[in-house]
Amino acid sequence: MPASLRYLGIDPGLTATGWGVISVHGSKLLHIANGTITSNARLGIPERLVEIEAGLVRVIEEHRPDAAAVEQAFVARDASAALKLGQARAIALLVTARAGLAVAEYAPNHVKKSVVGAGHADKAQIRLMVEMLLPGSRAATEHAADALAIAIAHAHSGAANERLAAAVARAGAGR
Repeated sequence: MPASLRYLGIDPGLTATGWGVISVHGSKLLHIANGTITSNARLGIPERLVEIEAGLVRVIEEHRPDAAAVEQAFVARDASAALKLGQARAIALLVTARAGLAVAEYAPNHVKKSVVGAGHADKAQIRLMVEMLLPGSRAATEHAADALAIAIAHAHSGAANERLAAAVARAGAGR
């Protein structure tokens, strides 16, 4: 039986960055932890990015994930909001890569389709399906629920791609 793997899902945002850690053993998913890193809106953007970085570093140190998945940016309300989201995403990508984790990125519609079965699911549907797929999990915020959904999407698609690549590499090494 394959060893279990831990996946960290990250829903980046300047005000609130959701995170969720799950364990995958075969086809079984298990909730490990989730939460939301909030930044102080009274601080400047550089200081807020440092808060997000420190929070993600703590999560990685505490939960020791094997890989991470970050939600890709979608069209924001305006250019300023898009830039702030991009900066928060950059911190998530930097922290996970610096920790030596393989990092995947998924579009919001892919995550929704993986978890709910429909690419245009609403937040309540996502939270409900996350709680069904991870019995006993209670996401503290919608950002944490989204992060758990991102980790689940990675377990469903990214993990399969990783296993396939490892099998192909083993087959090639055996020749």
